[in-house]
Amino acid sequence: MAEEPRSDCLFCKIVAGEVPAQVVRETETTLAFRDINPQAPTHVLVIPKAHHPDGAALAAAAPEIAADVLRETGEVAAQEKIAGSGYRVVLNTGTGAGQTVFHAHAHVIGGRGLEWPPG
Repeated sequence: MAEEPRSDCLFCKIVAGEVPAQVVRETETTLAFRDINPQAPTHVLVIPKAHHPDGAALAAAAPEIAADVLRETGEVAAQEKIAGSGYRVVLNTGTGAGQTVFHAHAHVIGGRGLEWPPG
């Protein structure tokens, strides 16, 4: 089950319209907006509108919304014209993995060559 929107959550504030963001797509369950610290020419975050602390919690509580988030990553890639050249979808979980906002979100990153392994 989704948690209530959190007053201390930046992404909940973006969903509520309290904090501005450069929105690129929106559905009933998701919001996609440009990362304020892009790591590639295209760097868009896709979030569920409902608060879940990370991707694993989202998938466990609301698998249909997790699927919506993943579906939207593909739509963002197509809209941004990076689908054909390749892109990366990243879900960081926990501080050790670099998660800084504890609201589930997928990074859609592309528009340049991406090395492997990342990081």
